[in-house]
Amino acid sequence: MYDAVPMDSDRTQTKSGPALFCVNASRQFGHRVASVLNTELGSHEEREFEDGEHKIRPLESVRGRDVYVIQSLYSDEQQGVNDKLCRLLFFLGAMRDADAARITAVIPYLAYARKDRKTQTRDPVTTRYVAQMIEAVGVDRVITLDVHNLAAYQNAFRIGCEHLEANRLFIDCLLPQLHDEPKIVVVSPDVGGIKRADRFRQALGRVLGREPGAAFVEKARARGVLSLGRLVGDTEGAAAVIVDDMIGSGSTIVHAARACRENGALRVYACASHGLFVGKASELLADEALDRIVVTDTVPPFRLDAALRESRLEVLSSAGLFAEAIRRMHDGGSLVDLLSI
Repeated sequence: MYDAVPMDSDRTQTKSGPALFCVNASRQFGHRVASVLNTELGSHEEREFEDGEHKIRPLESVRGRDVYVIQSLYSDEQQGVNDKLCRLLFFLGAMRDADAARITAVIPYLAYARKDRKTQTRDPVTTRYVAQMIEAVGVDRVITLDVHNLAAYQNAFRIGCEHLEANRLFIDCLLPQLHDEPKIVVVSPDVGGIKRADRFRQALGRVLGREPGAAFVEKARARGVLSLGRLVGDTEGAAAVIVDDMIGSGSTIVHAARACRENGALRVYACASHGLFVGKASELLADEALDRIVVTDTVPPFRLDAALRESRLEVLSSAGLFAEAIRRMHDGGSLVDLLSI
């Protein structure tokens, strides 16, 4: 949907275009972004030392340039989330020391975004601490996709913080299935996600030319214990679309799907920007209540059972969305227009 942007005929970075770099752990995603921008990733070095320390630096000049550094912050088999965060911070700091004119941290999945408030006595507000570390190394702006709490994200940073949404990607994906459905209901799997689901519902309504229904599931979590409640809304005879920012173990999505089925939903689709698929996700998401699961590629679904990935999961590329956002930020364009549907 987001076409390649004609920038440089030889697909190399020039002084007029953005300087695009990517930490090795997110290299595949970075290459997809660079391909849409019709450019190449900047050259850099990552060196490991025997004591577990490491260094990372650009191998080309960034002096006076508009620099974008890509790193998605999730744990995988090679590196934990804290190691990835540390490497990103060091790389961003190196860009500042190399006299880049402007530095943007491009973080498709932003770690610790869920811990945005105190829920117990003396709790940390880790979202704010991560923001302070990013600011401390001299970053000018941050851009990410579908954070858990948009207001908390915006309030945590004292620098520019841009926020993308995957709604257009999800709608384009599901539209062939939903177009002829006589009744569609958009469902939030908990009360906290009602505003997110409603933004999706309104966007879907504009595309369809009619207004889908709305519903939500009661949910509470305290001291790590999840309490699930009833469905509020009417899904009888409907195609239900559950919308959330992420899927962790899958328990919340599956409970919402079952609640929709128990209340008469004929089909149930689940959309989440980030598929972490931790714990017993492969077992839980095999539940027959779910017809289809749609996520983006901010986190590769490597933890999910291969058979389940093949039969039920669809992974949408968000690289074009990030590439277009980078192009607009570099050229002084509008991100509001990019997100409008």
